[in-house]
Amino acid sequence: MKRRVSPAESVAAHAVMVIAVAFALYPVLWVVALAFSGARPPAPHVLPLPTSPTLRPLLDVGGASRDGTWLFGRQLMNSIVVALATAGVGVGIAIPAAYALARFTVLGKEGGVRALLATQMFPTVASAVPLYLLLDALGLLNSRTGLVVCYASTSVPFAIFQLRAAFEAIPADLEEAAMVDGATRFEAFLRVVLPAARPAIAVTALFAFMSAYNEFILAATLLGREEMFTLPVVLQRFVGEYDAQWEHFAAGALVVSIPVMALFYVAQRHLVAGLTSGGVKG
Repeated sequence: MKRRVSPAESVAAHAVMVIAVAFALYPVLWVVALAFSGARPPAPHVLPLPTSPTLRPLLDVGGASRDGTWLFGRQLMNSIVVALATAGVGVGIAIPAAYALARFTVLGKEGGVRALLATQMFPTVASAVPLYLLLDALGLLNSRTGLVVCYASTSVPFAIFQLRAAFEAIPADLEEAAMVDGATRFEAFLRVVLPAARPAIAVTALFAFMSAYNEFILAATLLGREEMFTLPVVLQRFVGEYDAQWEHFAAGALVVSIPVMALFYVAQRHLVAGLTSGGVKG
């Protein structure tokens, strides 16, 4: 018989949850307060409330540049395009590779998987100079294409490693049943395996998007023109060696977070839908 929760236990549990939520939201509320604050430098206080409330920081960050062009809009588009392309290329290459490693026996399979995993042990900064020289030789510096190539080269190994485990968790009997009914191997993969692996694919694509969207070191190294900057590089410009425009940094951080929240909301719905797809009906 299920034990009934006492009122004291219920109040204590809710109090702990409220404290945990407040602890997590407190830094976020400070960013929101700074984004709408007109005081410079911001005055320290306990409650995250804007000082001299104004929309000026948001207008300064997202407004037009001196020559009349919407520079921040182009930089925002750079980040979104590069992140989406990285996720698409990374997952597109990883899906067939991971499926082959999960279902077929090939020479050197385990060694190849270990080599892929070993590539994740090197920090991004260690590859900055070689990548710069390679992109310079290929004429891809200061371009979205060059940045996508660099980001995809780091996201593909992780995506293969993640999706291989997801494909191995899907029973091969489902594919065999589809092939007994007349489907080819490719049709079984397309209609049975992919729907069943949709949650893992969505998580992997979201991780690749977030990694590319938030990456700073390679973007700052490989991009030299202001109109080609991605948002992490733009935000870093607000924090200088002798001065920090915290209100502009916070306003930019709010704008930067909007595409991520929107994508996570969409991906979350696909995750819930994917949990009930790909099975067989009795």
